[in-house]
Amino acid sequence: MEVDTQSEVFRAYAFSASILVMKMILLSFLTGRQRIKKGVFVNPEDVLHKKGLKVATQGDPDVERIRRAHLNDMENILPYLTIGLLYTLTNPSVAVAGLLFKIYTGARIAHTIVYVIYPIRQPARALAWLTGVIVQLYMAVKVAQHFY
Repeated sequence: MEVDTQSEVFRAYAFSASILVMKMILLSFLTGRQRIKKGVFVNPEDVLHKKGLKVATQGDPDVERIRRAHLNDMENILPYLTIGLLYTLTNPSVAVAGLLFKIYTGARIAHTIVYVIYPIRQPARALAWLTGVIVQLYMAVKVAQHFY
């Protein structure tokens, strides 16, 4: 079985995957920016030549919020990259697959916005997370049914 990289379904998946990976990379930069802004570093070599900075013994709440969002991305986007790719091999409808990829991508972007960029009360973050999980579960069931 070959992956048809020119199919509309695969192209929709590849676009979604690339947006999500770029979002994860952006969170890495946001973490670094926040560490610099707050003067919070965890490794001795990071403060070696900077006067007045010390290695933090406890995390800064603002830095840790971004790190938790990044960890949540790793816990959710990495499995999506796998199940999404497998889902493209099930010959799904272009419309359904495209919609699933868009919903998942939008949910993960929304999750980051309400967690890091503009934190708001629950259940906003939980709903964004749950939306993504439902999409992943749907695709996982379809993959299991197709290959069983």
